[in-house]
Amino acid sequence: MTQKKPKKTDSKKSMPEKQSSEKLQKVLARAGVASRRTVESWIHEGRIAVNGKTARIGQRVTSKDKLSVDGQPVFIATEPEETRVIIYHKPVDEICTRSDPEGRPTVFNALPTLYEGRWIGVGRLDINTSGLMLFTNDGELANRLMHPSSGFAREYAVRVLGNVTEDILDRLVKGVQLEDGVARFEEIVVSGGRGANRWYHVVVMEGRHRMVRRLWESQDLQVSRLKRVRFGPIFLEASLAQGEWRDLLPAELQKIKSLLSPSP
Repeated sequence: MTQKKPKKTDSKKSMPEKQSSEKLQKVLARAGVASRRTVESWIHEGRIAVNGKTARIGQRVTSKDKLSVDGQPVFIATEPEETRVIIYHKPVDEICTRSDPEGRPTVFNALPTLYEGRWIGVGRLDINTSGLMLFTNDGELANRLMHPSSGFAREYAVRVLGNVTEDILDRLVKGVQLEDGVARFEEIVVSGGRGANRWYHVVVMEGRHRMVRRLWESQDLQVSRLKRVRFGPIFLEASLAQGEWRDLLPAELQKIKSLLSPSP
């Protein structure tokens, strides 16, 4: 009686699939938690846990690991998605938080659905300000775009009520003291209007809270309308109506990335 030879098994198939790992800082930055540098400081402070244990610097994780910051779980996509950036034309009366206890509409209600990850806003606009906002599914990219080292200018069209003199314009360009430090406009261009209502285009290099409004108000002037029209090399085109969005073209996305300095 002949004995049957045992079947050969494919050792490659029988081995469990090994998941690729990434540094914890990179994973949390991409998830939009904070910049890599900030995540590092949080690890030192013991604020981050992996699978219930305090994280350590240099630790690598996979999508199967459970991460938390200050005890709150952080969602990690199973695979890093292709980087996507969209332009959104924010209307007045929308807020920039994900939800609102008062039931007011938020910018996130109008954005397209992501099947993994979430949209992260590149800076904010207050409820009374309209115009260009950028959103991305890449938290690390969002942090780099908002970081002062990006050198990305923000341009606004602003209608000012009051008597704007040359001395006032000169002071606003040289810098005035606000409650959170000296602030200034990089550029001011008169762009129309009559009487006490005049339109200006102003450029700032920071994203401080209500900075444009506070600069004008420091000169006893009132901002009656405010609209962001540019962020870095990206302009808000007239064809994009309020409440509408569009994806950045590959060439636009590549231009943004090429202008960014290394990760802060």
